[in-house]
Amino acid sequence: MSKFEKNWKPAASSGSFGKKTRETIRGPQPLKPQIQKATGQLNQEVHRLDGALNRLKQRETSIFKKTVTAVQQHDEMTSKAYSNELAEVKKMTKIVTQSKIALEQITMRLQTVTEFGDFTAVLAPAIGVIKNVRASLSTALPDAQGALGDIGTELSTMMTDVGGLTGANFFSSGESSEEADKIMAEAAALAEKRMGETFPEVPSAQDESIFSSGS
Repeated sequence: MSKFEKNWKPAASSGSFGKKTRETIRGPQPLKPQIQKATGQLNQEVHRLDGALNRLKQRETSIFKKTVTAVQQHDEMTSKAYSNELAEVKKMTKIVTQSKIALEQITMRLQTVTEFGDFTAVLAPAIGVIKNVRASLSTALPDAQGALGDIGTELSTMMTDVGGLTGANFFSSGESSEEADKIMAEAAALAEKRMGETFPEVPSAQDESIFSSGS
């Protein structure tokens, strides 16, 4: 149970405060539709990252074939250049993969929110994750900057509204920051695992016999 939930439940049973919060959630600008809108936007960004990963995979396949050809032709300079390009593609793929996994995690958490206290406990780290992902994608996928910035602003506005209602300062919570870091770390580990399963080893001159044996 989060610190917020511990403080929230007794207050909700006090009558007027609990009624006020329920009216806020269900009032003219209820939080649930806003959360649904944000998760829809996050899903769009996940699809965008899927598209980017497909393009990177196609690029990786093309460069890998060229690298193999250069190795078979004993063209060390060209094979080295392609190997460096492959390393760059791999780096970008890892960044995009980690970002996709992190966004999927916070989207899933937001979609499962059913209580006001759960909402605040999930939202703060989600904002932190979006900031981290936005920074990570600044070079790998700069066109995602605007959309993620807008989503982060919307979530921050919701959090500010909640803080004004409850008197809590969620942005200063160390727990939220630690949870965001944990989500990013788990996404990085999973991305590394996926990279190891899908990316072939970069060929070198010593591997020529392997590549030429099947020709």
